[in-house]
Amino acid sequence: MENALPTCKGRPREFCTHQALAAALRVFWSKGYEGASMADLTEAMGITKPSLYAAFGNKESLFHKALDLYEAEKLAYIRDSLDQPTARGVAEHLLRGALKAMTSQTEPKGCLGVIHSVACGSEAESIKAEVVARRASVQTAITARFQRAVDEGDLRPDVDPEALANLLYAVLQGMAVQAGSGVPSDQLDALVDSALALWPSR
Repeated sequence: MENALPTCKGRPREFCTHQALAAALRVFWSKGYEGASMADLTEAMGITKPSLYAAFGNKESLFHKALDLYEAEKLAYIRDSLDQPTARGVAEHLLRGALKAMTSQTEPKGCLGVIHSVACGSEAESIKAEVVARRASVQTAITARFQRAVDEGDLRPDVDPEALANLLYAVLQGMAVQAGSGVPSDQLDALVDSALALWPSR
């Protein structure tokens, strides 16, 4: 999804909205939607609560904008994976890209989407629904790419594209949970190797 944020040119406000939004993203990523208080957000963003509301709306609106930024800046590897010449290349690019993003030394560990897809409080219901809908959209695109691979003979005709996409997402979600709990990147790299070793042969 394209990210349309106000630029930092001129002086419409006393702070850079992009930098403030990036700070909010890190808070949501590390603490979850429910765990991120307004005090946490305003402190990290370096702004007052009235300024937050004026620039981004309420907490839910701020999260949606942060999610847009996350997809635009942290999940570019997903878009690139769909352009790989083979279905196995799609899977490997996706898994390796996810591993790099989930174990970054400069960002919170794990996956923002997975964190919020399992949120269970009443406050987070609409957030969970939005995250699940976005994930489903990506999963549909991967399924379509695998269907193309079947049609072109890159995958065997007996391979179910939807089931294969579901399996790939199950591995990704498992990686995200493990990365978030501190499993070392070399162990997750070995997990990627094992998943690719199970890839259906032609």
